Amino acid sequence: MSDYRIDEGMEVTLHFTLKLEDGTVVDSTHDKAPATFQLGDGNLPPGFEHPLKGLTDGDSGVFEVSPEHAFGQHNPQNVQRMKAEVFKDEQPEIGTVMSFADANGDELPGVIIEIEDDMVEVDFNHPLAGRTLTFEVEVLDVKPATTH
Repeated sequence: MSDYRIDEGMEVTLHFTLKLEDGTVVDSTHDKAPATFQLGDGNLPPGFEHPLKGLTDGDSGVFEVSPEHAFGQHNPQNVQRMKAEVFKDEQPEIGTVMSFADANGDELPGVIIEIEDDMVEVDFNHPLAGRTLTFEVEVLDVKPATTH
């Protein structure tokens, strides 16, 4: 049992399961190594970090995280129509995630949502945008983060 509780500057090791509203598991560490991160390092959206504060080793919890605190609301402006010729040799299919370059040349995933004649509609929202998620956690270890 640790004397430490989860807060800024703490290194946290935990198992988690992330579920959609209907109970579908989106991600889980239970079948692999637990997740270790430093609170506030940007690995988790703030809405997932906030409910963890104050927990310690052996604690577990189930938290509902609203879209605003998870991956944001679905933004219609992030859906773009492009000419099919942009895809050159690739055959886009509905539901496929494809990589695009943003204005800075960074990689940006987009989901093909509609193909109509010579136009393709691509959704650049996070796949979990607009979803209320259930975040189940089991805290394994809490300790002060060491700076390298």
